[in-house]
Amino acid sequence: MYILGISAFYHDSAAALICDGVIVAAAQEERFTRKKHDAGFPHQALDYCLSQAGIGPSQLDQVVFYEKPILKFERLLENYLAFAPRGFSSFKMAIPVWLREKLFLKDLLCKCLKKHDPGCPWSERLLFGEHHLSHAASAFYPSPFEEAAVLTMDGVGEWTTTSLAVGRGNRLEILKEIHFPHSLGLLYSAFTYYAGFKVNSGEYKLMGLAPYGEPRFGDLIRKHLVDIKPDGSFRLDMSYFDYCTGLTMTNRKFDNLFGAPPRKPETALTRRDMDIAASIQQVTEDIVLKLVRGISAETGMNNLCLAGGVALNCVANGKVLRDGCFEKIWIQPASGDAGGALGAALSAYYLHKDKPRAVVSTELDGMQGAYLGPFFEQNEIERRLQSLGARYSVSSDAELFETCAGLLAEGKALGWFQGRMEFGPRALGGRSILGDARSPQMQSVLNLKVKFRESFRPFAPSILREDLHDWFGLECDSPYMLLVADVVEKRRIPMDGQQQSLFGIEKLNIPRSDIPAVTHVDYSARIQTVHASTNPRYHALLTAFKARTGCPVLVNTSFNVRGEPIVCTPEDAYRCFMRTGLDFLVIGNAVLRKEEQPLWREADDWREQFALD
Repeated sequence: MYILGISAFYHDSAAALICDGVIVAAAQEERFTRKKHDAGFPHQALDYCLSQAGIGPSQLDQVVFYEKPILKFERLLENYLAFAPRGFSSFKMAIPVWLREKLFLKDLLCKCLKKHDPGCPWSERLLFGEHHLSHAASAFYPSPFEEAAVLTMDGVGEWTTTSLAVGRGNRLEILKEIHFPHSLGLLYSAFTYYAGFKVNSGEYKLMGLAPYGEPRFGDLIRKHLVDIKPDGSFRLDMSYFDYCTGLTMTNRKFDNLFGAPPRKPETALTRRDMDIAASIQQVTEDIVLKLVRGISAETGMNNLCLAGGVALNCVANGKVLRDGCFEKIWIQPASGDAGGALGAALSAYYLHKDKPRAVVSTELDGMQGAYLGPFFEQNEIERRLQSLGARYSVSSDAELFETCAGLLAEGKALGWFQGRMEFGPRALGGRSILGDARSPQMQSVLNLKVKFRESFRPFAPSILREDLHDWFGLECDSPYMLLVADVVEKRRIPMDGQQQSLFGIEKLNIPRSDIPAVTHVDYSARIQTVHASTNPRYHALLTAFKARTGCPVLVNTSFNVRGEPIVCTPEDAYRCFMRTGLDFLVIGNAVLRKEEQPLWREADDWREQFALD
């Protein structure tokens, strides 16, 4: 039985295909269109999923959309009626789109699907799931747990912003919900906006900025903006926010509370901006921890699954793990709306079709390392490189890993394009840029010469799973880069008195550990554990690097420039390679040296093609 899940028309549209409950393929549309956070119908992602399965559109048994548009429209109307006459400007902008497209979404979806097969009776095969049920399904069903508590947190679905569910076998039941406008995701996004970053895009920047500051506004946030109950439930004081009625997240009352208007994008970051980030991060962690403790007390379960956009806050996730309320936690790597496509398909299979669920392994989950995107055979890679006029050499596997380990040890930055593309926002060794974690200069080099992004943003380490305990204070797998933990004491370089007196970004260039390129200013790191079972080639590279240097850790960042979706094809990779300061590009077994390439004659500038995120 083939079931296709679709998420679209808000942000991060995606398609995901399952066969008899097993995930076959999943991809975000942005990777194909090269438009960041593409919200359009995922035509190309759908085509990819079908080609991966080797089936035609008519062989799909069901197509499931990840939320219910009528309930969302109901929320829109009730919201505007509740705040009327305020909010007319945003109402005037939203309603025509709803009346033209979103309210009649079934017709629109059928129209889009007919482009893939005009003769198929799509209306009969189309189902609609609920937004937070889709998130919960994406968290529970691929997890390695027979039963678990499930917590989903995001901006808003139809009405729900936070949900608590319990999963047992093939059953999944939502027990409690927090409804709009009270939203942890929107609270965090409000501060993202206030700090000068893009909503639904820059939240991870706010999280990365937080360790540079002090949470001196935390009490102010708790006193005025959010009332937090002991069980983690909360209510926002909506008089400080404008997202219900206006075109911005916050208002003048919010500005007055914090003593200044929102930071203008791309202007210099101040100590106050860093303190704002630290404060909302602390409050977010407080709410999440209280929610988790409440869930633990209510359900008595040992396992916890997380999904929704807030579950991408890996700092909060790390604190949940260390809090110890649950023995094990599992986080959906595509926790945002893209993952809703997968959850929609899985919920239809297990809940609508009532199919049995068997947990195959208590160690391995069903996401296959999140390597669910396109794969290119070596002969196809070489054919495409030749059509680009690229110059390359081809190595055996053993030679390739040794060569790349040597280049990395020399301080070179590599584009690493191997196997299937990742599903979700993180690069996990399929479409990555790699560097030497021991290099004090690597963070600056990658930020300013390769990625062209803000200097304060930290990089993540990839580490051999078997060496984890020797480098980081983490006791479990972290294959999806969704847990933050500290570098162990023996690997740290203590700061002297003068260095400790520095504030924020002033500490950026001080080596803090044996792996300074991946050690944040608070000694933390966003860890990816690499497993031979899910990514044998990346594991082999790390093994070769360890044999050469004694260090099993590499810098791993996504293969793209700022504002660009992660590369999908060899052509995307070559273009990014030639536009940036990358030294080498490795695609399959082909190695490309920058200085050997023909003159790059494309006149396009990535800064003109991709809007800054």
